[in-house]
Amino acid sequence: MHETVDIEIIKNENSKLSSIDFDNLPFGRVFTDHMFYVEYSNGSWGKPVVKPFENLSLHPATSAIHYGQSIFEGMKAYKNDAGEVLLFRPDQNAQRLNQSAKRMCMPEVPEELFMAGLKKLVNLDSDWIPTKEGSSLYIRPFVFATDDYIGIKPSDNYIFAIFCCPVGAYYTEPLKVKIENFYTRAAEGGVGEAKAAGNYAASLYPAKMAKEKGYHQLIWTDAKEHKFIEESGTMNIVFEIEDKLVSPMPSGTILPGITRKSVLEVARAWGKVVEERKVSVEEVRMAAEYGRLTDAFGAGTAATIAQIQTIGFNDFDFELPPVEKRGFSNEVYKYLNDLKTGKVEDPFNWVVKL
Repeated sequence: MHETVDIEIIKNENSKLSSIDFDNLPFGRVFTDHMFYVEYSNGSWGKPVVKPFENLSLHPATSAIHYGQSIFEGMKAYKNDAGEVLLFRPDQNAQRLNQSAKRMCMPEVPEELFMAGLKKLVNLDSDWIPTKEGSSLYIRPFVFATDDYIGIKPSDNYIFAIFCCPVGAYYTEPLKVKIENFYTRAAEGGVGEAKAAGNYAASLYPAKMAKEKGYHQLIWTDAKEHKFIEESGTMNIVFEIEDKLVSPMPSGTILPGITRKSVLEVARAWGKVVEERKVSVEEVRMAAEYGRLTDAFGAGTAATIAQIQTIGFNDFDFELPPVEKRGFSNEVYKYLNDLKTGKVEDPFNWVVKL
């Protein structure tokens, strides 16, 4: 079905590939030769194109800049030992992008357009996919409003684009995180479940203050009472308490993470007890204090599995067991990496080969 989408291809005749040091890749600062691009106007998506990566030209009144209609996704591509290109659960990203679009009053991107553009772009820039352990091709689909109009209303015009970055690890060490009990990431009735750009802008100031105190990230709590844990700054969060995996249930205030979903599905397949429910700060604090919190980690596309070493709460730090002694998070990290790179069989049918 995806091959029926007619996509023009304009090749970049001045590739930067030979100048890239694939052994030293900063996250999100190196971009491949091409991008996918399509405009929405008059109620429909226009002619899509894969073209040389370039700057966008925008009107000063572009409505996304002023009124925040902007959403995005994060995903990755890998290569197996035979050099074939593999994508991990891209259908989930296409579906989540449209869930975000609906909440932000934006037009949905047909899944066949999303998948066709994604495949054309990644295939064309497949030489950019790094094969070093822990590296991948990060893929950023995004949609934003483009009306040149100053007025608060849904835009009539949009751009859907995809670009790619070869990347190394997002985090290079176990994390020190702080439970936030004043600032709020998202409230009930808001846009916390959408992958909207403004959610991340709103989190920058409290995250900056936490970093000044030596923490890598925050653990967000509910907006009403700050009693229940929601997610971390760049990822969902999972705790292991007395051999049970416990994770806050995605809701209107929590992004439904694809990595988190995958981790918990693998855990269930392995016979692990999994509980998706409200998780109170007090439960985690007590479990940490009495040695029942045996593991905690973030789960997200950029970070994959980011193990947490220290949890700060009310100016006191709780230390977790050394990461090398942990069981599940180490095992699932290796398993998912092996699955994404074709080193093990895929019983879930999650991996799409291009």
